[in-house]
Amino acid sequence: MTVVDTIKDTDALTLTVVTELDATPERVWRLWSDADQLGRWWGPPSWPATFTAHDLTPGGTSKYHMTGPDGTEAHGWWRVRRTDEPRSLELEDGFADADGNPDDSLPVTVMRVDLTPAGAGTRMTITSQFATAEALEQVLGMGMAEGMREAVGQIPALLAEG
Repeated sequence: MTVVDTIKDTDALTLTVVTELDATPERVWRLWSDADQLGRWWGPPSWPATFTAHDLTPGGTSKYHMTGPDGTEAHGWWRVRRTDEPRSLELEDGFADADGNPDDSLPVTVMRVDLTPAGAGTRMTITSQFATAEALEQVLGMGMAEGMREAVGQIPALLAEG
């Protein structure tokens, strides 16, 4: 697996992570659809994720938290807008309080995942769209770009397990 690029586009208000994976789009889709697999790579290595609810159907929701090295928990939620298995999914991605309720003080993004055949593998493009430049800068300041690269960097080991 290679992280091909991480692109911050302040004009389009997006952060995009492009990755090439040694697996079919169907296998990569399972990394998103199976909560156990998703939890093993969604958070950076030092902030592993636990999904307490996960419904990847349109209108479905997911709730999760990431646990830091000191035990601190950061909670999040997803609301699924569209899916086209195994090609793409689009969801709203936001922060939550400890009970899983949306935290309106932090930005909500629209995240789109595209899985495209690339040779014998798959190109996975994750694009997060922000409402404002301030929201983009706020989440980048929280380490989102680095965190996404680290999180995606865990996928090859998971794929190697079969």
